[in-house]
Amino acid sequence: MFAKTNDGLNIYYELKGNLEAKETIIFLNGLSQATVSWYFMVPCFENKYRIILMDFIFQGQSDKTGEWRTFDQHAEDVISVLKATNTSKAIVVGISYGSLVAQHLAVNHPEYISKLILLSTFAHKTPYFEVIEHAWWNALQIGGYPLMFDIMLPSVLSEEYFKNPLIPVETLRQLRQESNLSKEALFKLMTATKNRPDYRNELKKIKVPTLVIHGEKDTLITLSMGVEVANQIPNAKFVIIPNAGHTLNLEKVKEVCIEILKFLGE
Repeated sequence: MFAKTNDGLNIYYELKGNLEAKETIIFLNGLSQATVSWYFMVPCFENKYRIILMDFIFQGQSDKTGEWRTFDQHAEDVISVLKATNTSKAIVVGISYGSLVAQHLAVNHPEYISKLILLSTFAHKTPYFEVIEHAWWNALQIGGYPLMFDIMLPSVLSEEYFKNPLIPVETLRQLRQESNLSKEALFKLMTATKNRPDYRNELKKIKVPTLVIHGEKDTLITLSMGVEVANQIPNAKFVIIPNAGHTLNLEKVKEVCIEILKFLGE
């Protein structure tokens, strides 16, 4: 299904779970993810919650035309999906890139959020992160997404994942290359991160109950960056997933689901 953004673009979404449930959870993708990235987690919530999955503009099945979008604009697009699905308030779960959109949504439009869950999140860049960001940018420029994917892989999955992968690396590579990600669309997404200023002071405005979940061995967004987010959001709860890397919705599905359900009072 598609909703219309404020500027007339088509944004793809899926409705799953218990469509009669009183509470709705919306999941927001990481940079190179699509709605399918949440399919392992959906079964944890589908009996008791109405579930919305969506692709940001420039991702998956959503439109990829137009200029790059700020995270404030991405947050407005989330509201377009909420309105299209008659959702007045939702539990918002975002991972990495999607967690930044969730932060901006919580700061600018808290009336749409009942609870906020941020996975593998950050609000400022470190010199180490900027080196990785630069490497990804150059890899995309030189070799397109296939090369960028190979450069990304050690940063977004922990050593533990490769010992017993939920999805074999070759299958993961094939799935990602078939996920309708163009070089130009990825550049537009990455420009938002590249141009995003330090957002730590803005996080102090968030008043909704917040859970921050971080992988112990996340080498892309280091543990200290996740801690900093939790420290800036009033009364935020911080949870570390042992032996986990960055892509928590693939690496540690059961553990992440347990922590979210505990936070939701299940």
